[in-house]
Amino acid sequence: MGSAPHAATRTVAMMIRAIPIAATRKPTYVIEPDRSWFKVDWSELWAYRDLVVLLFRRDQASKYHQTILGPLWYVVHPLATALIFSVVFARFAGISTEGVPRMLFYLSGLLSWNFFAQSLNATSGIFAANAGLFGKVYFPRLVVPAAALMSTGVALVLQFFTFLAFFAIQKQMDPVAEFGMTPMLLLLPLIVLQTAALALGGGLLLSSLTARYRDLMHAVPYLISSLMYVTPVIYPLSQVPPEYVWLVQLNPMTFIVEAFRLGLLGVGSLDPFAAAVSMGVTGVVLASGILLFQRIERRVVDTV
Repeated sequence: MGSAPHAATRTVAMMIRAIPIAATRKPTYVIEPDRSWFKVDWSELWAYRDLVVLLFRRDQASKYHQTILGPLWYVVHPLATALIFSVVFARFAGISTEGVPRMLFYLSGLLSWNFFAQSLNATSGIFAANAGLFGKVYFPRLVVPAAALMSTGVALVLQFFTFLAFFAIQKQMDPVAEFGMTPMLLLLPLIVLQTAALALGGGLLLSSLTARYRDLMHAVPYLISSLMYVTPVIYPLSQVPPEYVWLVQLNPMTFIVEAFRLGLLGVGSLDPFAAAVSMGVTGVVLASGILLFQRIERRVVDTV
């Protein structure tokens, strides 16, 4: 009787030893750098969608922390800019707005331009701004610019509704006005996607370069400001001398701004040459940006 507990103990011990080791071993995940020249794992980006939302919330919280107006600054900024343009360029300088009320003319131009400029600025310093985060944990690096585009997309939506409010007020004041929305409006979601692709590609290029050459971080705001003056935001394309129109159309944002105005107000011109140039440049810039971004991200922690 006294030996029964010892026999039971030995039996349990034998059962435990008989369990295969492989059955208790947890799976091991090995993270290796991607050696391909051009590859975007969209499924991996989708798997990290929660992180995109988290980074988007972080961006919003940090940007408007301890502010009174908060996200309303998305609306205040274009309104103030459009008002300044209306007074300085339309009233004092006498620049034509093609028969459209000045505020509507400039708000429609600023819709696409602000989305592009803010997206480009937000994605141009990704490596420098997130070097500490990149060195601590692995995640697809394209998650960060995706979160930045989400933030600027929210700004675009708010500014679009602001434009609609001014449009409705102006139509109420002048029901027989000749300006109005056209069927081109249905294509604006595709134009927005093109703008996002252009800004993302340009931002990835600049971010990859600023990871090594920090001077470019100080040059980006001046680059964006200079680019605005060669884009028909302040003036209509019809005011450009005919011999220089083709030069302005080499700017991919020219087609985008004109498409917005044509869809929202019925003014502007769409040229097949400008459309082809804009889409072609967008494709080249996006592909180049992703390619360079993927090459730099493998050793960015050592250089930033």
